[in-house]
Amino acid sequence: MASPSNKGKNIAEGSTSEQPLPQQPQPPPNSPALSRYESQKRRDWNTFGQYLRNQQPPVHISQCSSNNILDFLQYLDQFGKTKVHAHGCIFFGQVEPAGQCNCPLKQAWGSLDALIGRLRAAYEENGGLSEKPICRRWD
Repeated sequence: MASPSNKGKNIAEGSTSEQPLPQQPQPPPNSPALSRYESQKRRDWNTFGQYLRNQQPPVHISQCSSNNILDFLQYLDQFGKTKVHAHGCIFFGQVEPAGQCNCPLKQAWGSLDALIGRLRAAYEENGGLSEKPICRRWD
């Protein structure tokens, strides 16, 4: 079982031992390997599903709202690798700061944009209709 300090990171990486992830059909052994995009899309979808199941109370994908999606993106933000300087930081506005600071690391906008695209595609592939509210809220 994941320690409390690593639990969130494990979920973000899609590797937790607390609840098994639903298994999507695996490609037959003789089929070509999944592309990087398809692998990321599957991992992102499974991570999002795990996140929803870990909510109190658990949220089924059919009951998911834009707030759940925003909460998920905010949750993942803590695992980002892009330094975001606070307005009060001496390095605020500097492209290449001369030293270290305690400003947080966040997800880059492009990473979040790509994640949303993969989740939308996975949602539709897993039976979600593009005219359902969950997709309209992602636009």
